[in-house]
Amino acid sequence: MNCLSFSELCCLFCCPPCPGRIAAKLAFLPPEPTYSLLPDPEAPPSARPRGAGRPGGPGEGRWKLQLSERAEFQYSQRELDTTDVFLTRSSRGNQVCCMYIRCAPNARYTVLFSHGNAVDLGQMSSFYLGLGSRINCNIFSYDYSGYGASSGKPSEKNLYADIDTAWHALRTRYGISPESVILYGQSIGTVPTVDLASRYECAAVILHSALTSGMRVAFPDTSKTYCFDAFPNIEKVSRIPSPVLIIHGTEDEVIDFSHGLALYERCPSAVEPLWVEGAGHNDIELYSQYLERLRRFIGQELGQHA
Repeated sequence: MNCLSFSELCCLFCCPPCPGRIAAKLAFLPPEPTYSLLPDPEAPPSARPRGAGRPGGPGEGRWKLQLSERAEFQYSQRELDTTDVFLTRSSRGNQVCCMYIRCAPNARYTVLFSHGNAVDLGQMSSFYLGLGSRINCNIFSYDYSGYGASSGKPSEKNLYADIDTAWHALRTRYGISPESVILYGQSIGTVPTVDLASRYECAAVILHSALTSGMRVAFPDTSKTYCFDAFPNIEKVSRIPSPVLIIHGTEDEVIDFSHGLALYERCPSAVEPLWVEGAGHNDIELYSQYLERLRRFIGQELGQHA
């Protein structure tokens, strides 16, 4: 999420605006891609991607992940080689790049992770490997339209279509049932996560530095949801049937702590939240209570909810 000047805000909201325009102004900062997809040289000819070398082209077949230095990958080639990457098409016609990392051989759960802004799968790959191994879960993630190797342009509607595509790919390609999936959204990633979780039941939902709505980020005194608001998490979170863990830093400088509190109060299926004293928007993972809370939630509490 990026800050707007007063003049930009005036221009944005005086039209009246459409949700897509609010979303584009407030949220999307796709980075220069930090990875590329190459045809798997070890795949038999029948399994090689058509349109090889063109991630925006047909996605059938087997790909290899090639990371740039900017991805800052912290593991060995062996871990990279065990990472599945593939392209699948969304209902809105965009190619969505997906990644599946087998972090834990006997994992009970797979985390469907919707990442934050200004990063892509290449930059997140090291974090996913570390997180999955520490919480004993496999990790499945995807890039939003216009991010990484995913085609199209980022928009609110595309966010919802992108996660739908990822959800169905996880279930059909790997045969993973909904009761074995934990939906995890971070920052802007909480928007597609809340939307999907309000429509499908799963093992659990984790909302990390979540926003209530686009208008409430731009105008903190906003107390109602307008028809032109974007990202209305506050209106959907009450419809989530699965257990919800909300995590927020008390000193979040991008999405104020009050957003986490408001979502917790509105969500009837919320469990004990994690308020990280002194944490900002991008450093919660550095606090020891972050992993401690995730392990307790996944390893102990989910069994009680089952």
